[in-house]
Amino acid sequence: MIAYDYPLLGVFWSMMIFFLWVAWLFLLFRVFADIFRSHDMGGWAKALWSIFVILLPFLGVFIYLIVNGKAMGERAAADAQQQQAALDNYVRQTAGTTGSADELAKLAALHDNGTLTDAEFAAQKAKLLDA
Repeated sequence: MIAYDYPLLGVFWSMMIFFLWVAWLFLLFRVFADIFRSHDMGGWAKALWSIFVILLPFLGVFIYLIVNGKAMGERAAADAQQQQAALDNYVRQTAGTTGSADELAKLAALHDNGTLTDAEFAAQKAKLLDA
């Protein structure tokens, strides 16, 4: 009975309209975020773009994408690179990278303390320098 009142293609059509509406909202918020994140636009330009997008949303967003689409992508790529660099820097600081020079210094300290014999020190040093 429900299939007769609301056919399967009607369900698909309703789902498509809903998902297009959600995609439109994502695009609208992305354009607003880009308007206010842009450093090459002044305050008046940002205000005019915002008013244009609010008064004529479809036309405003599409014209903004046509005019500033390339710069919008470049800003997004630059932001992603900055975030990746910050993450890499954080991981490097947190992990505490040790190189072969640090390992040699530790071996020399152990040798000086008398923990390692001359033969053990030479073997570990050769193994470390070969790696």
